[in-house]
Amino acid sequence: MKILYSFNKKGFEADYWQREIAAASNASIQFVCFNHDPYVATSRYLRAQQLDQLYYDRDPGLSHMYQDLLEVIQREKPDVLLVDNCPPYHPEFLRNVDIYKVLRVCDGPVTAYERDFAFLHAYDHILYHSRAYSRDLTMPEKLAYCGADNMSFWPLALFDVMIDPSLTEDELFAHQRTNKIVFVGAIYPEKMSLMAAIKRKYGASFKLHGLTNWKKNIYFNVKHGGRAWVRPLDFNAYPELYRSSQIGVNAHLRGKYTVGNYRMFDLSGNGVMQITDGGEYIQDYFEPGSEILGYDSSVEALDLIEHYLSRPKDREEVARNAYRKVMRDHRIRKRLHDLEPLLAPALT
Repeated sequence: MKILYSFNKKGFEADYWQREIAAASNASIQFVCFNHDPYVATSRYLRAQQLDQLYYDRDPGLSHMYQDLLEVIQREKPDVLLVDNCPPYHPEFLRNVDIYKVLRVCDGPVTAYERDFAFLHAYDHILYHSRAYSRDLTMPEKLAYCGADNMSFWPLALFDVMIDPSLTEDELFAHQRTNKIVFVGAIYPEKMSLMAAIKRKYGASFKLHGLTNWKKNIYFNVKHGGRAWVRPLDFNAYPELYRSSQIGVNAHLRGKYTVGNYRMFDLSGNGVMQITDGGEYIQDYFEPGSEILGYDSSVEALDLIEHYLSRPKDREEVARNAYRKVMRDHRIRKRLHDLEPLLAPALT
């Protein structure tokens, strides 16, 4: 099976996506990467209607992308076109491309509603990274309600660049963890109350970084009493920060209805004990209680942090269990190899 993997990434992320996806190729499954980012600014097609307008206007960047994709398909003769992150292919273009088409829905219910659901009819197979969707429906139920009849659960995973694969388990857990708590991620208003509460209680012991701007920083401090000016962190600095941290906080935009982000695997792959929202959906990735701890409120999150900071042996046991789970089941090479049994039945 040969898969043409289309994604949009820049710089450091583009390099490691290209490298690690291509490196997963073996005798039975091969990957050819196509980075669709350079052709058109992603901000111009974040919503389905924007892409429709670009296609109607015969945008030159979009046309160039489509021509290059067709040339790669003609040259490489892949069996599958797999489209990940912010799909740029208009359904009226795809209907004339004779290949098995797979769309990955991977960025939560808000994004799925704005773009992915409008494109479902153009794909033969839908992959979703989380069962979570809303209070009324799970993601597979929502996809079926929208007309998708061929779908599979395919979670996100841990890229090797986010860890030091040369370290043994004991070497990783012997690392000095001088930071009590860590969070790295986009600082949305929905997350601010929790982050501010942790920052007020633990101060400099809570390492907080994220994608934000000066307006959000002011709101974080004035509205929530955040007591910090949140700054971004280079991707290549994540692993060392995680290896120096005891407890990692995970928070999703809609709480448990967007559970399953990359952070979930990055933390555990670096030996950080993780507390997360996610409710009943956590069990799709880790065993609650033994590999990960779940919270439903800021008060509960703070109680868990306090409890496990004072019990280092218990904290390490949970972190080790999660680390073993990630290294066994959630690394990117294994996740990519999992595509073969998911997609092969439709290609035979």
